Amino acid sequence: LTMASQTVITVQPQFSVAQQPGEWQTGLLDCCSDCGVCLCGMFCFLCLSCQVAGDMDECCLCGSSVAMRTLYRTKYNIPGSILQDFCSIWWCSPCALCQLKRDINRRRAMGIF
Repeated sequence: LTMASQTVITVQPQFSVAQQPGEWQTGLLDCCSDCGVCLCGMFCFLCLSCQVAGDMDECCLCGSSVAMRTLYRTKYNIPGSILQDFCSIWWCSPCALCQLKRDINRRRAMGIF
């Protein structure tokens, strides 16, 4: 009589979905791809900032923040870093905010926002 070895399961198998890497729908300097957003960003930066924050259900003051850009990038698995987000916001705030709003608009039109 031999003793059969028994396997003890200590961790339940889990199903995980690997999220595909995303990308920005437009480039940082693609202002001409949506002139309305670009004009709003250049002449009424605070209005556009509040629109972006509203789209993301956040406080109006957060729309043009590094945290907002990082949150969005993370949500849609867009490659980058907090340092890149900081540099985009610091040196080119209107362009970074316009890019974010264009991306929101395009994802909304595709039904994935």
